[in-house]
Amino acid sequence: MGKLSIFLFVLFLFVLSVFSIFNQGTVSIIVPFGQIYEVQKFALILLSIAVGVFVAFIFFTIRDTKKFIDNWQYQKKQKQEIKVQELYSRALNSLLAKNEDAAKEALEGILKEEPDHIDALLRLGDIAAAADDFQQANTRYQRARQLEPKRIETLFALDSLLEKSGRWSEALRYLDEILDIDDANLTAMYRKRGVLEKQARWDDVVSLQKSILKHEHSEKDKKREHENLIGYEYEYGRHSLENSQLEKAKKTFRNILRTEKDFVPAILGLAEVLLQEGESEEAINLLENAFAATESKILLARLEDLLISISEPSRLIRIYRSGISRNPNDPVTKFFLGKLFHRLEMIDDSFDTLSGIDTGGASYPELHLLMGNLYMRKRQLEKAVQEFKKAADIKTAFRLPYCCNHCGYRADDWSGRCPDCRNWSTYQFNLDGTCKRA
Repeated sequence: MGKLSIFLFVLFLFVLSVFSIFNQGTVSIIVPFGQIYEVQKFALILLSIAVGVFVAFIFFTIRDTKKFIDNWQYQKKQKQEIKVQELYSRALNSLLAKNEDAAKEALEGILKEEPDHIDALLRLGDIAAAADDFQQANTRYQRARQLEPKRIETLFALDSLLEKSGRWSEALRYLDEILDIDDANLTAMYRKRGVLEKQARWDDVVSLQKSILKHEHSEKDKKREHENLIGYEYEYGRHSLENSQLEKAKKTFRNILRTEKDFVPAILGLAEVLLQEGESEEAINLLENAFAATESKILLARLEDLLISISEPSRLIRIYRSGISRNPNDPVTKFFLGKLFHRLEMIDDSFDTLSGIDTGGASYPELHLLMGNLYMRKRQLEKAVQEFKKAADIKTAFRLPYCCNHCGYRADDWSGRCPDCRNWSTYQFNLDGTCKRA
């Protein structure tokens, strides 16, 4: 490179020399509103070259300076990003280790480096929310929202915070914002449904549930949400019934039964509507026909209450015997019949019916309790004591507990929906006492 530079410099001097030989004259330069100058051509050429070199030097100096500054800023930003990433990884690891203090320290370190780091703001908000510091959590979340108003994660965080503090209406506002951004967001729909449930806005829940069903993907999920839709329609009907809106309730229950003929809560709901309208016979016929179709003992128990209240035990006995003839190995219907005979003081009939029940080796506390009472009536005290010992865990005489056939939850009172697993139409009588206790 040294020899080449010398060669080029010598060549440049040679060219200048040639120019100087052939350009020895002068040139007049007129300055506007000034004097006229006589300048040798060769001097003008040298001056022009010098000015060009100076301008080029200034240009390249500015360019190289800008490159240097940009490169310096880039390296500085890279170092900052690496530091921030290391702090964020440390914070996440601390959160997984349930060390919130260390996580908080790392996240606050991130904000010192990068005050607008949205993920750090959200994680700090989560830590504050977990500690029930709702005000601090809201401050962090709102700051994150200011930086990126349409970030769905932030809106979900605000919704969770408001739900946790019981501010349902405000929580709905953020969920609606999410659905405005993404109208097919199932998580937002599920959460909105939960809030509407808490507010008992069953008509809105039913409408939303139809949208959820429309947006579900797999057949399994569609089936589950269709079952939920039936349940929510029942809740709407039940709510209407409780508020004496009998026409709404009747229409809702009938609509359910057009597609789900075995949905016991709707059958009971429709029967209750008919009773309140004074149509007792129609209600009884509905329950009787439904029991024949479903063999639901829940319907049988309600039917028993109705027929006893209108003093028609013979009709009830006929229904029980008809059920036993359809299913001779059904111990529950036999138990109901024996219990009815006991209730009607038909001791011998009750004893014959109950003693003929084949439990299949299972233990039926309520049956033993009833048999103990029958032995007492027959003055067979020793056998009565044996039966009472078998039913020692029974607290309420002749009161059959219910249990959920989905999760095993046990309850003393019937409900159309299990409070534990939240499924509908799952209660059955817990005659054998195998369900877990509430």
